[in-house]
Amino acid sequence: MKQKSSYRIKLVLVGVVAAIVLGGGHANADFTFGEPVNLGPIVNGPDHDQMPSISADGLELYFMSRRAGGSGDWDIWVSRRETTNDPWSEPDNIGPTVNGGGEDWAPCISADGLELYFEANRSGGLGGTDILVASRNTIDEPWGNPVNLGPVVNTSRRDGGPCIAHDGLELYFKSNRSGGNGGEDLWVSKRPTKDNPWGIPVNLGSTINGPDWDREPGISSDGLVLFFSSARPGYGDIDLWLTNREMKNNTWSEPLNVGPSINTATSQDGASISADGRTLYFSDYQSSARPGGYGGADLWQVSIEPVVDLNGDGIVDSADMCIIVDHWGQDYSLCDIGPMPWGDGIIDIQDLVVLAEHLFEGVNDATLIAHWPLDEAQGVIAYDSAANSDGVLVGGPVWQPEGGMVAGTLQFDGVDDYVSTDLVLNPADPEISSGFSVIAWIKDGAPGQAIMSQADGVNWLCIDSIEGCLMTELTNTGRSSVGPMLSQAKVIDDDWHRIGIVWDGSYRCLHVDGVEVVRDDAPLSALEGSEGGVYIGAGQALDAGSFFSGLIDDIRIYNRAVSP
Repeated sequence: MKQKSSYRIKLVLVGVVAAIVLGGGHANADFTFGEPVNLGPIVNGPDHDQMPSISADGLELYFMSRRAGGSGDWDIWVSRRETTNDPWSEPDNIGPTVNGGGEDWAPCISADGLELYFEANRSGGLGGTDILVASRNTIDEPWGNPVNLGPVVNTSRRDGGPCIAHDGLELYFKSNRSGGNGGEDLWVSKRPTKDNPWGIPVNLGSTINGPDWDREPGISSDGLVLFFSSARPGYGDIDLWLTNREMKNNTWSEPLNVGPSINTATSQDGASISADGRTLYFSDYQSSARPGGYGGADLWQVSIEPVVDLNGDGIVDSADMCIIVDHWGQDYSLCDIGPMPWGDGIIDIQDLVVLAEHLFEGVNDATLIAHWPLDEAQGVIAYDSAANSDGVLVGGPVWQPEGGMVAGTLQFDGVDDYVSTDLVLNPADPEISSGFSVIAWIKDGAPGQAIMSQADGVNWLCIDSIEGCLMTELTNTGRSSVGPMLSQAKVIDDDWHRIGIVWDGSYRCLHVDGVEVVRDDAPLSALEGSEGGVYIGAGQALDAGSFFSGLIDDIRIYNRAVSP
């Protein structure tokens, strides 16, 4: 089965695997990236094909290429199809009216299909490269002569990689002009209407722009999710990242890496998301290094799919439908799956429509290997709904049928309460060398307490003894052991927090409320192993002071890296 990379979007309205918390707003359901698919030898030639831009109707795909038959070193080409279910046609060069004798890069087609923004280094410009726009009266007419956007947008430096918002009122682009944070930064220029000139560009700020290259933006049709490529530490030389915002006037969230199913050890960039939010197009610099590649750089697509197995039992059925019905009319994150992969903030017919598309599908490729909903109302067993690792309650933790983050929860007294299970996974097992993830909801707790641990092993998730911040004691082996990982994210206030430890086979990451709060600076060797069972709510040695005092809810363990 195809492996998928799971993400949770908080489109407060915000975006990826663990939910991103910006304060207020609403959280949306999980989604997954499918397996990336090469667009094939008709679209991709033996040379470089990069920077895709998909039209709003999904019938035109613009990109830059160095293939033969162009007007310059790099030209803009377009491939077409009759319907979104048809294959792409042989690409056409859009002609010498737009393509000059030099380099024409990074096209972006407007939502109405009547404007084409791109980057060029032709004579008569203002700097190293400028942003230009070509127009046409209808989508059936040829493109007119390009117009330089002028000195308000362009400078004497390099300005390019344009991305026009769906409403035509925001223009995102990269620039190495003065006033930035790194080699290249992301900027935005705005205008009140399409008839107004572009305003003075504004840097997206240090939350988005790091000390390295940040470039090639691609914005979703609702204007709330911004993909971009960055040279900041990730999986390869250049990775795809995304950031989100609750509303168009809100600030952007801390960027999140889109994960290893898309990003490889090479370089990926040029993200363009379809108008319906279901497909992401991107380019891989060295596609020959990725299975299925054709040229030096190829165009790829990857599906964005909502997670519809709402109760994690391995099948989409009436039980999942009941969850939607039980929360009808509410802003409930677990089942806000429609429309688009990240929902709209209310549970209604749109969510049932998405669920119906997948009804009675098995999800055997889902890699949820343990799930303790902790929704029981009584008894001494905490049932594992994903496998056979049921837990035994020790010390008398109290069932709380109401008041959990996902239905019921379990309350621990901080003295001797915990849950004990059999072995779920060995962190050093080579079969999970590609990663695993542990995600849970918690409320309260105190410094020095453990949330999850492994007998004869270490504390997977715990709270530091001084500040009350999330940490993990999972470490690597050998001479270069780096020791525990401590975040600066406090989790012992009176609020619920979704926490997680993610191991992707090279890096440890801690997440709090959808935000990656700390990550290893350099790749590590395999983690230290243990064949012991799991303790929920206590330290690995059951030491006094390690027992958790508070609520724990909905614990999930995946045998792959996901973003909580």
